[in-house]
Amino acid sequence: MPPTLPDFSNSVNLKYVKLGYHYLVDHFLTLTLTPVMIGIVVEIVRLGPDELLNMWNSVHFDLIQLLCSSFLLVFIATVYFMSKPRCIYLVDYACYKPPVTCRVPFATFMEHSRLILSNNPKSVEFQMRILERSGLGEETCLPPAIHYIPPKPTMEAARGEAEVVIFSAMDSLFEKTGLKPKDIDILIVNCSLFSPTPSLSAMVINKYKLRSNIKSFNLSGMGCSAGLISIDLARDLLQVHPNSNAVVVSTEIITPNYYQGKERAMLLPNCLFRMGGAAILLSNRRSERRRAKYRLVHVVRTHKGADDKAYRCVFEEEDREGKVGINLSKDLMAIAGEALKSNITTIGPLVLPGSEQLLFLLTLIGRKIFNPKWKPYIPDFKMAFEHFCIHAGGRAVIDELQKNLQLSAEHVEASRMTLHRFGNTSSSSLWYEMNYIESKGRMKKGDRVWQIAFGSGFKCNSAVWKCNRTIKTPTGGPWDDCIDRYPVHIPEVVKL
Repeated sequence: MPPTLPDFSNSVNLKYVKLGYHYLVDHFLTLTLTPVMIGIVVEIVRLGPDELLNMWNSVHFDLIQLLCSSFLLVFIATVYFMSKPRCIYLVDYACYKPPVTCRVPFATFMEHSRLILSNNPKSVEFQMRILERSGLGEETCLPPAIHYIPPKPTMEAARGEAEVVIFSAMDSLFEKTGLKPKDIDILIVNCSLFSPTPSLSAMVINKYKLRSNIKSFNLSGMGCSAGLISIDLARDLLQVHPNSNAVVVSTEIITPNYYQGKERAMLLPNCLFRMGGAAILLSNRRSERRRAKYRLVHVVRTHKGADDKAYRCVFEEEDREGKVGINLSKDLMAIAGEALKSNITTIGPLVLPGSEQLLFLLTLIGRKIFNPKWKPYIPDFKMAFEHFCIHAGGRAVIDELQKNLQLSAEHVEASRMTLHRFGNTSSSSLWYEMNYIESKGRMKKGDRVWQIAFGSGFKCNSAVWKCNRTIKTPTGGPWDDCIDRYPVHIPEVVKL
């Protein structure tokens, strides 16, 4: 007897019921008002022009009432347009692509670890296990000073790395946008762990001879989510400074922060963090609306620093031998989950369709009143966004968000491939992910993008962008010579 096919009717019916529900709730006003409008039109047609003219003539208007009404309408319209926030456009951005000479294959990384930690084979073995499961590929890059044995993390080398990364990204941005240095009104540079004097923002001003009245800011110590904090700061400044351009530079300088001790929790960043940087041009000028790639819709910031565990889960400190490094707590993923929960609770009502909000509310009421053991409803964020850029902090971070937000493999593809090709580039990773989506030709007009980043403190920050125009496949970007090879299969464990 031939095998019988499974009965798909129930699942198909359920699918159409769900689609019908979403359509009904999301278009409730339209479905309600349409019959009313049809009724009004039918009544007007029934009355005829003579009856309508008689009704109009029977209405008596007082001149003072007309003037007062007109003044009130003009006043309300003026207040509305004056208080309406300015549109912030992302004109374009550029990512730094490290040279091949900085490449660190697994074999090179492990050979250096064995030589540097020759007296501590257990630490070498630990780094090898982390690298095998990290999700990184063979083409990630570290700065030249780290290639020495032992590494030479001097101030000169750190400044050299900062100049190469930041100036390369800025030069690329100037070339892509046609922006001239004198046209920059606001400059924001964020780099968490390297904060020299003069600041990195002053270094940029000196290099490009920017105007003396430029509004410059240098953010440090704010972790991998500092890029979105910079975007938020630029947005606030552009709200109060009309007709202005803001450049945001996001990077992390690796040279002075390569840990050379034995503590396992502090060796972890060595395996994940790599070179990278991005420069972003934002503007509130109406003239930029047509050529801008995206429009900024929302920025939502969540800070869990009031909790001691959250505050210390990513902590720069000295080990027992006095060597400075970043200590990553075992509670990091749990704390990140709580921060994400708080963040999506805030951003959900701003972006989710009414149907999803209603389901969430009904489930919440049901758990409170009827049964606390009911499974909480996880809103379907795929109905709010077409693309997701999750900070490529590590494989575990991407896995956890994919599971919690019920995302498909394609939704997290940009994050996984960015981690594989470039490693954790800290605050700039979101822009490598955005460029990956563009390079694949997937970014269409009207698409919504959700950027999610985590940072020390502990912070979870989100930015929502709407695509302004269908974006052609970019040339000369960080993915230019390798996008055809991606996506690649990334095994659970790469045996070294």
